[in-house]
Amino acid sequence: MFVTTVKHLFLLPWNAPWAAARSAETYNIMEALKLKLKQQIIEALNLQDTRPEDIDDNAPLFGEGLGLDSIDSLELMVLLERQYQIKVEDPREGRKILQSVQTMAEFIKSKQAA
Repeated sequence: MFVTTVKHLFLLPWNAPWAAARSAETYNIMEALKLKLKQQIIEALNLQDTRPEDIDDNAPLFGEGLGLDSIDSLELMVLLERQYQIKVEDPREGRKILQSVQTMAEFIKSKQAA
């Protein structure tokens, strides 16, 4: 029985336990970043009656979602620059980045990894 167990153990990818741990760590880092972003958005835009849990990660920030406008988008660009040292030059890229909290977090993470 032990031989069979050892035999099956070697059929697993060599890094399976570490990959799972790395994946969980990445998930936790992204969740923490999204929570921090929500708090920063609430503070920067003075959304007094909004709590972080009220903001869905994938909900649009503009229009139907939070209902932000073009002035708010400028504030969010300033937030990215001040808090994360990320300056977005291209307005088209800015629209993609500011679609949701999720897209903002992914963009920040990609810039921090670079």
